[in-house]
Amino acid sequence: MNNDKGQGLMNKYVWVIETIHRHKKLTFRELNGLWLNDDISMGVELPKRTFDNWRYAIWDIFGLDIVNEQRGKYRYYIENEEDITGNGLSSWLYSTLSVANTLSGSQSIKERILLENIPSGQEYLQPIIDAMKANLQLNITYRSYWSDGECCFDVKPYCVKLFKQRWYMVAQSTHHYYDNKPPMIYSLDRILQLAVKKDTFEMPADWEPQDFFNGCFGVCRSIDIEIVKLKLSASQANYIRDLKLHDSQEEVEHNDKYSIFTYRLRPEFDFQQELLRHGEDVEVLEPQWLREEIAGKIERMRDKYECLNNGN
Repeated sequence: MNNDKGQGLMNKYVWVIETIHRHKKLTFRELNGLWLNDDISMGVELPKRTFDNWRYAIWDIFGLDIVNEQRGKYRYYIENEEDITGNGLSSWLYSTLSVANTLSGSQSIKERILLENIPSGQEYLQPIIDAMKANLQLNITYRSYWSDGECCFDVKPYCVKLFKQRWYMVAQSTHHYYDNKPPMIYSLDRILQLAVKKDTFEMPADWEPQDFFNGCFGVCRSIDIEIVKLKLSASQANYIRDLKLHDSQEEVEHNDKYSIFTYRLRPEFDFQQELLRHGEDVEVLEPQWLREEIAGKIERMRDKYECLNNGN
């Protein structure tokens, strides 16, 4: 299979997922009609056998199960449709390829489509994932954000996570000092060199990435989970409803002037930075220590501008 054919097939898989997801349930005849009305078909009907092969491929690649209801109109639907809207790999892969399909057909207006770049650390993503698949150790040369020096050491890669356009790796150092300590989090764009070793490791049977990041807003996890209550202006509340700050978000009060949301999370540095990003449109109500922490940050920011006004 050449690359063009492979990419073309992937586009067709995404088209099938999008079409069935949008219509919820479709007979094969209805699906074929939509297929023929789309440029992707090039006017050629979709054979039933080909569609069945695509269904199996979609399950293998995306983990999405397209099944027939086996009664009534014998319509097809996505049985585990919730996986499309979740935070897992299936959802991310589908969303990414769906956007890629849209962009690949927009070359004529490419100068009118503005994107964001991801730091260069993603160059290490493939070798890290390859090492994770084979449970191979890594040797990395690393420079943290908090130090000017470089460190070279071996790690066991447990998982990777994308947050705010940056890739992070959770890994356990092989040094005996860390034997009874939790794994560390490394930013891929702070890795200076990386090599996959021949030494293998065994993943701990009781370690789960979802448990490790439970309650995290991003990647910081040193603070215990607490209930956080925020008061947002009516206009900002509309934004927060459409794009949740965190999966645990619940709106507990709503009126024309403001809304109150609660969260069950770790109110770490990364979450505090997100609160400050919303400026005067958000107020921390609980817990009290977080309210005071944000107030202190705002006061120190104000003091810096007072110094400028005083000519200092």
